[in-house]
Amino acid sequence: MAVRLSRATLGQLRPAVGIPGYRPEELSPGIVHIGVGNFHRAHQAAYLDELFERERDRDWAVVGTGVRESDAAMGRDLAAQDFLTTVVTQEAERSQARVTGAMIDFVPPGDSAAIIERLVNPRTRIVSLTVTEGGYYIDPATQAFDPGHPDIVADAADRLASPKTAFGLIAAGLLKRRAAGLQPFTVMSCDNLPGNGHVTADAVTGLVDLIDRVDTLWIRENVAFPDSMVDRITPATSERERQSLRDDFGIADSRPVFCEGFRQWVLEDHFPAGRPRLEDVGVQFVADVAPFELMKIRILNGGHAAIAYPAGLLDIHFVHEAMQDAQIARFLSALLDDEVIPVVPPVPDTDLAGYKRTIERRFANPRIGDTIRRLCLDGSNRQPKFILPTLRDALRAGTPIDGLALVSALWCRYCYGETESGQAIGPNDPEWSRLNQQAQQARSAPETWLQMRDIYGNLPDDRRFRKAFCRALQRIWQAGTRASIDDYLASRSP
Repeated sequence: MAVRLSRATLGQLRPAVGIPGYRPEELSPGIVHIGVGNFHRAHQAAYLDELFERERDRDWAVVGTGVRESDAAMGRDLAAQDFLTTVVTQEAERSQARVTGAMIDFVPPGDSAAIIERLVNPRTRIVSLTVTEGGYYIDPATQAFDPGHPDIVADAADRLASPKTAFGLIAAGLLKRRAAGLQPFTVMSCDNLPGNGHVTADAVTGLVDLIDRVDTLWIRENVAFPDSMVDRITPATSERERQSLRDDFGIADSRPVFCEGFRQWVLEDHFPAGRPRLEDVGVQFVADVAPFELMKIRILNGGHAAIAYPAGLLDIHFVHEAMQDAQIARFLSALLDDEVIPVVPPVPDTDLAGYKRTIERRFANPRIGDTIRRLCLDGSNRQPKFILPTLRDALRAGTPIDGLALVSALWCRYCYGETESGQAIGPNDPEWSRLNQQAQQARSAPETWLQMRDIYGNLPDDRRFRKAFCRALQRIWQAGTRASIDDYLASRSP
């Protein structure tokens, strides 16, 4: 019989399960985190849990909140188990479970006044967020903040009286602290975005700029938005994982997190209001995060895209199964070697070839259970961040692009909504209806896909890219995914 997770039942868990050695009353809040999904609880919260376990910095506990209805459901489930989360790290040879307790409270989405009250509390010195790559109101073509988005316009029209966006909440909290004579908190993005600190600053100030440019200037001059690079493969949780936790560890947890053992966090050391000593638990503090960030986004996230779409079209369900497919594994390796790594600048104390081998090993981990569908999600936001910038740099450098163009063509073919066996592909993108319509037209007229300038920008104006994309998509429709990959592999220079 599995033990229902709560503070009261920790002593009933199996000896092999790690549990917090600290009590809730020993913690006090220092961080408000927006978006307490799986990645946050496997990454930032796990680092803090380890720090608290070492009897350090226990005034940096997390108060969670969010801006979506799914965040509200998450908060209710976590509250029912005293905000505890079971984190299961999985490697090929073993799994380990630890109950973490870095979160001590949750403010429901929609209660703007209560959230802002937390933000204004002097104890709050960091506001962090994981709202996904698509949550920053970025124009895909320009990669700049979009002040015309209806959510942003609504918060500005309301003059931040009852903000509904993460950035409206942050801005309201900062301005109320200013009015009260309190030091501003640091805003720390933990999302997968190039220059995520700058992107977050642009979102907050871009919104405030619609209301009062004097306030915008104050935020620019007084608020810290450090850049960060975060990394830990963390699949979505399904009933499969919950049942596995019950069977293998005897724990009934509504919101467990399964993840790989590998983790990395590189942070710009810019925290005027103070920070926990995360360097004691493995976080790297550096002056410039950009090289680490670019490496990860282009090699890991770009690599995910490279295997996701062919695997999705071939009805492969799990990521590790895609890596067991010799052809897909070869395609990934060749693409990274020939087209991605050559346009990744040097990274301090890092061997890019070694990093690539680590990525391949991580993708092949059979215990993670990461799905191809998750990797295919939200391509309209991810392609402009993970694939198209590499394409632009390769075009400027005059290096090969046929593999990158093939990845983009495979994404188009995926958005057609049908695998090569005829299985339907369900909507998997906020823009799915439009993408599906464009993909249907592109079957006979490939350039139709490239007309989405909000995604591709001026890339279609480059004749070399346009020709490579159209050739790849035509070949996919004529001969299939495997033949198209074989053509690419055969065309590589010896």
